Amino acid sequence: MEVKIVNNSRNPLPAYETAHAAGMDLRANLETPVVLGSLERALIPTGLFIELPSGYEAQVRPRSGLAAKWGITVLNSPGTIDADYRGEIKVILVNLSAQPFTIQHGDRIAQMIIARHENIIWRKTDELGETRRGAGGFGHTGH
Repeated sequence: MEVKIVNNSRNPLPAYETAHAAGMDLRANLETPVVLGSLERALIPTGLFIELPSGYEAQVRPRSGLAAKWGITVLNSPGTIDADYRGEIKVILVNLSAQPFTIQHGDRIAQMIIARHENIIWRKTDELGETRRGAGGFGHTGH
């Protein structure tokens, strides 16, 4: 599938790093470094603008290495970019560690996955079909 993209950054286009990767890394597009203090968040620009076809979304997710090593994650994970959005892709990063973390221009800050989705039509009803689980919620299986 081809997707139109405008790259107003000095970074390369997002690309799959391995043959079976689902996500492409997004890179920070910064004039000056951004320091995230403990529990601080910032909206980090990428310089990318995309035109997705109808029926698709782009999901912005954390990078596992940043999360595991530094406690840096995407705050609204996964963030959704709708097919009709034409603004710049920006990533809301948060520092969940006790130490400050510096984001430099070109740093890989998140990953983006393109996914198909369906639009639904609600059908109001007075009852739902029975299942074995029923209304059992969090932890209902004892695990």
